[in-house]
Amino acid sequence: MCNNQRLTWAGLVVLLVLVNASCTVPRLVARTENKRVPGSYYGSQDTTNTARTKWRDYFTDPNLIALVDTALYNNQDLNITLQDIQIANNEVLARGGAYRPFVTVGGGTGVEKVSRYTSQGAADAYTEIKPGKPTPDVLPNTYIGAFASWEVDIWHKLRNAKKAAIASYASSVEGKNFLVTNLVADIANSYYELMALDNQLDIVQRNITILNNALSITKQEKEAAKVTELAVRRFEAEVFKTQSLQYELKQKIVEAENRINFLVGRYPQRVPRSSQTFSDSTSMPARIYAGVPQQLLENRPDVRQAEWNLQAAKLDVSVARAEFYPSLRLSASLGVMAFSPLYLASTPESLIASLVGDLVGPVINKNAIQATYRSANAKQIQAVYNYERTVLNAYIEVANQLSNIDNLEKKYSTKSNQVQALTQSTSISLKLFTSARADYMEVLLTQRDVLESRIELIDTRMQQMHALVNTYRALGGGWN
Repeated sequence: MCNNQRLTWAGLVVLLVLVNASCTVPRLVARTENKRVPGSYYGSQDTTNTARTKWRDYFTDPNLIALVDTALYNNQDLNITLQDIQIANNEVLARGGAYRPFVTVGGGTGVEKVSRYTSQGAADAYTEIKPGKPTPDVLPNTYIGAFASWEVDIWHKLRNAKKAAIASYASSVEGKNFLVTNLVADIANSYYELMALDNQLDIVQRNITILNNALSITKQEKEAAKVTELAVRRFEAEVFKTQSLQYELKQKIVEAENRINFLVGRYPQRVPRSSQTFSDSTSMPARIYAGVPQQLLENRPDVRQAEWNLQAAKLDVSVARAEFYPSLRLSASLGVMAFSPLYLASTPESLIASLVGDLVGPVINKNAIQATYRSANAKQIQAVYNYERTVLNAYIEVANQLSNIDNLEKKYSTKSNQVQALTQSTSISLKLFTSARADYMEVLLTQRDVLESRIELIDTRMQQMHALVNTYRALGGGWN
């Protein structure tokens, strides 16, 4: 067997050993996500879904719409997230260029002095660089050329890396949508809370007027010796107590306004609002239609974000697995080189060219590759659990809010009847008191009860509005 054949067979053996050793991939247990959800909410099969309604159409208050518009432009958290999207987009561009050839053009110049007692130095000593001109000991060198390198993406490692970057980019976009959804809901909830506080403050101030009138009557009754000084002092204490309550409400109003100003991205200022329409049904958001749970997978930005993260994690596993396989790298160059720039144009004598192919793969000490692969698989399993948790949380949020809407509607109706009954008892107690048929404590307790019930009624109306907003958010509305 000739030497060339022996070298060929040796090369094939080495290649087989390389491929066999590098292609040994650890067997790991993967996990598949569960996308099944219940068929309905409380038995309803209506597919009409409020989440598909744009927030401009869902909210009807022009002041609230103006606040959301400003927040979508100024909110700092949202603007930070937009830069995260740009960063993710740049990563896609970087990964996309990784599996294309890299070509550079350049040149250089320098000098070299080699030892006479080397193979190159000994050869130069007996070589003429030009006919009749010996090779100098100090040899200058100038070159200009193009250089290319390319990793052939045999196992789609680089392409999968780009797909993973695209999935991460899509995840960042959905993260932005989820932030917008929460931002819109937070502004709406704070706006309705501010309107409720305005109405509660108005009720407290009107109650102070009523208590002052009752105090005047009590003083007259004292002069007529119908009541004692104790009754006068108790009424005065109730007036002071109610007056202190209004300052507490004023502080809450300031904090609610500044919470909105922070979300809108501006310094403290008065928030325009139409609080006088708070108790009207026209000021409430539109009616909620929940649709079916399967629509959560399409409408909720956080669910779609978790799904994109899961897809990116799966692709990362493929990229990590490809590291076990041999990689083929090609490099080439083409240019001119001479000891003097004057000879660069003397072709083909000054022409240089090369084409090299390398097939390399891991054989010994693959601990780092195995660790990366196992970590990628573990992250993929984490992404599956995170996706399932996000879907479960979305369903429970909607179910809770739908139940909350129903119970709050019943609570508001009952609370309205309570307020109506207590309001009527107020005038009755005053009449009985002036006719000496009721004790002053009955008047005080009645006034206190009617104040508390009216404040609770306003609070219940606010909870109703919050429930509608939170259900809209839970269904996945508010980002479009």
